[in-house]
Order: sequence, then C-alpha cells, then structure tokens
Amino acid sequence: MAIQWFPGHMVSARRKAAETMANIDVVIEVVDARLPAASANPLVADLRRHRQRPCLKVLNKSDLADPAVTRAWIAEFNRQPGVSAVAISSRNAGEVARLPALCQALAPHRNDTTKPLRMMIMGIPNVGKSTLMNALVGHKIAKVGDEPAVTKMQQAHRLSARQTIIDTPGLMWPKIQYDSDGFMLATSHAIGRNAVIDEEVAVFLAGLLRERYPALLAARYGFAVEELDAVDIIESVARRRALRMRGGALDFAKASLVLLQDYRDGRLGRISLETPETRRAMLAEAASEHDETAAEDKPARPPA
Repeated sequence: MAIQWFPGHMVSARRKAAETMANIDVVIEVVDARLPAASANPLVADLRRHRQRPCLKVLNKSDLADPAVTRAWIAEFNRQPGVSAVAISSRNAGEVARLPALCQALAPHRNDTTKPLRMMIMGIPNVGKSTLMNALVGHKIAKVGDEPAVTKMQQAHRLSARQTIIDTPGLMWPKIQYDSDGFMLATSHAIGRNAVIDEEVAVFLAGLLRERYPALLAARYGFAVEELDAVDIIESVARRRALRMRGGALDFAKASLVLLQDYRDGRLGRISLETPETRRAMLAEAASEHDETAAEDKPARPPA
C-alpha cells in the first residue's frame, strides 16, 4: 500500500507560504525527531533555497526519540549548507526559549527595532508546531490537537520589538516518493487516518521494532520476539491484552491501534524510525531499483 495525503487546503497554504517566504529572514523547520528526514517536507527546502533563506532545523519530540540517533541526525544536518540543527521537546519551555537566539545567529544583520528578525515556522502536520508557537509567545494562540492539519491559516505574532514570527499550517507535499516514508509518517500520526489502513501501518511498525528495538517490545508486552514476524507480534499483543472479537478470534485491528498508540505516546521507550545510515541505504536501494527499471524500459536497439 502506497500512502498519499494532500488535502485541498494545502494547495493554498503552499502558495501563501511561498509568498510569505519573500518577507522573512529565517525558516524554522520543525521535524519529528523520530523520523527527521521522512518528516522533512521537500517543498520547504525548495522554497527557502529559492529565496536563499537559512534554516533552523528543529528536531521536535526529541524526548520520544533514541538520543544516540538524534545526535547523529544533528551532526548530519549541521553539515548541510545554510542549516543549523537543534533537538528539543516543545513541551520544555527552557529548550524552546533557545530558538530565537539560534535564529538570530543565522541572520545577525536583523537585530534592531528598524530591522527586526522575521522568522517563519514551517513543517508537516502534527510535528508540534502549534505547541512550539504557544511556548514561544508565552500563551495559547495556536490550536493544539492530536489530529494532523489542525492549523489552517497563517498567524503572525510579535515576540519583542526586535523579533516577529509567523506560524503556518502543516504542509504536506503532493506525492510521497518513498513508500517507507509514507509508513513512517502514518506511524507517527502525521497522515490523516482516512488515508491509511491502521493494521498495515502497525505491521510496518512491528517489523521495524522487531529489527531494531526487540528489547523494548519484550519489556512492554512481556513476550520474546525473536521467533515472531510482524503479524505474530501484533497477534501476541492482542493475546496479552485479551483483545478478542465476538466469537473469540483475536482482534487484530484493536491490537494494531494499541501498538501504534504506545509508540506515539512514548510508552514503548525512546525510538527512532530512521538513522542517517538507514536513510542512505534506503535511497541507494531506491536509486538502484530506478536504474534497473529504466534499463528494462529502454527500447532495444534495432538491428543494423
């Protein structure tokens, strides 16, 4: 199943973001620390590079991510031109308070009342932009929800006489290129539920956890996972939690939701769905498959 999700209101949000980009100094791109590359909207990179705007890459929800993997991602992003990266939890006011100064360092020429620093928050749905915005402003001005695409309009706010900030709606891109990215986004609840099948997303997550975090699975649910495949794991969750349908069969759908919600809420432990190394391996494999497909589709040379 390929996962795609691009609600109609995002077309106008994308257009408005492009217009606003011309009048800001620094882009604050918020990504999910558990999947920093998969949750980075390529449209954001295209827009800011077109306008030559520096980017503060904020790896939010770092309290839910594997800290060693997060450190590797910070180093990875800091090697990119025009990018500075930081890991935070938007629920931690002290960590959020660091962001304006980090943005200021990216645009030192904008630092007085006649030339205030102009920042814009961007990112995909449900990565914590609204919580971050509320923490920056110091009171609730952005609606927060557990469903993606809560914010629908841009909002501008003055942080001080020297700093202004614009919040933007969560923005997806028209086509998710890699299937694994779609599944990681769905796993982390960045995709509307009407666009996914929870059971398939849970099977993806169970397989990934079995490979990278088997001890956390075992600790949470109380069964060994070494001899189980992804489907077996979800069935074992159903068995352990006594999730059964009328007639006694295991309720695979409810067990899938249990696994997904435990991951989303951090009850499984600190988990990262991708690392710089797994990302590079996935991209290399995708490029190889593309080359093979292109070679197969190439018309044969006619005989001389």
